Amino acid sequence: MGNKDPIARTTGGVPRQGKVSADVAAFVSKVAAVARPDAAQDGRLLFALDATMSRQPTWDLACSLQAEMFKAIPKEAALQVQLLYFRGFGECRASKWVADASDLARLMTGIDCRGGNTQIGKVFAHARTEHGKRRINAVVYVGDAIEESVDELAEKAGQLGLFNCPIFLFQEGRDSRVEAAFRDFARLTEGAYARFDAYAPQELAALLRAVAAYASGGRDLLKVQGSGPAQALLAQLPR
Repeated sequence: MGNKDPIARTTGGVPRQGKVSADVAAFVSKVAAVARPDAAQDGRLLFALDATMSRQPTWDLACSLQAEMFKAIPKEAALQVQLLYFRGFGECRASKWVADASDLARLMTGIDCRGGNTQIGKVFAHARTEHGKRRINAVVYVGDAIEESVDELAEKAGQLGLFNCPIFLFQEGRDSRVEAAFRDFARLTEGAYARFDAYAPQELAALLRAVAAYASGGRDLLKVQGSGPAQALLAQLPR
């Protein structure tokens, strides 16, 4: 799209929202109703996205759904989110930590997608650095490709696992190599993997709410029964 200063843009390319499956909707409503246990600090979630050119539709989708991450958090709880994205020729940037959906929306709508290769290694390295400063309760990564050494990425994911920093990886598309790698990264960090369809945005919204609830209150906030995509994601978490 060419170099230009970040400006707010519309999300007209977002697919029309479909009806979320009843079981996912019921699950998320139960999550939102569960009281969060006392915590000394706010939960922290690192929200990382591939912002290369092929990701434009998903970036628009994420812009429209980012507020969903805050909806599963009870009023007495709090969640801080940091946006991390990569694009172009070696560009990888992180925002400040924010605790409000509108602040995150302003950050996201000021960014456009550009051509470039994946930089997942930088995402994992940044997560480790931030986690060393103060615990990150969950990392969310959304992407569809890997153009780096899977073995090197697995080593970095394993380091995050040693520091109890789980990664939740959401894949768009059906590249089997990407799926195998994403599942391995999730296993190494005791996180979880899920595939999503950009044309079923409410399914992704439900998953984002579930991960945000986990980041805010841990498994105690998710001790409810359900089925569908959200339950399949949460079933991968360690007991």
